[in-house]
Amino acid sequence: MEPRPGRLPELEATRPHMEPKASCPTAAPLVERKFHVLVGVTGSVAALKSPLLVSKLLDIPGLEVAVVTTERAKHFYSPQDIPVTLYSDADEWEMWKSRSDPVLHIDLRRWADLLLVAPLDANTLGKVASGICDNLLTCVIRAWDRSKPLLFCPAMNTAMWEHPITAQQVDQLKAFGYVEIPCVAKKLVCGDEGLGAMAEVGTIVDKVKEVLFQHSGFQQS
Repeated sequence: MEPRPGRLPELEATRPHMEPKASCPTAAPLVERKFHVLVGVTGSVAALKSPLLVSKLLDIPGLEVAVVTTERAKHFYSPQDIPVTLYSDADEWEMWKSRSDPVLHIDLRRWADLLLVAPLDANTLGKVASGICDNLLTCVIRAWDRSKPLLFCPAMNTAMWEHPITAQQVDQLKAFGYVEIPCVAKKLVCGDEGLGAMAEVGTIVDKVKEVLFQHSGFQQS
């Protein structure tokens, strides 16, 4: 797949972490490519924090970031405030016209080294636990290479969090090998107080760093 203007560079690449520069292959040193983090954003009010989260991730040396959003998530932030390439459902369908065209959710799955779903709302939690893939993000998750880390940050109203099905669904994601960044207790936007708020941005970023530094191909510069 050829890179498109305004699109994520080298989306089609599935290269190793060390690749030679294009010039003078006999003498050029190896250059470590950036670690690719794909952020999934779903329709929780915690999506308000998406611009801040992405900005903090970009502060980590050696990271390249892209975002996949659900349509409902866009209600809570302005796409113009996301400082990286942003993909949504329309991109999947606009890019594919014939059999030779790229399939975006597969290309994103190949490009990303780590998938961070933050926030993960109750609806998408249920979809992922059940294997439903009816939008770009859930298709990426369903096709995800489980040898790569997937981190998820639940975020929902306290009453929804306390429903018995929620614990079952979270456990199912953990059984898939995904890593939970637990929600926290606080006063929610709706006025309720209790568990269900997305983990703080700093906590999420610290967990991403922890996973990155465990990865054999990543070293902080």
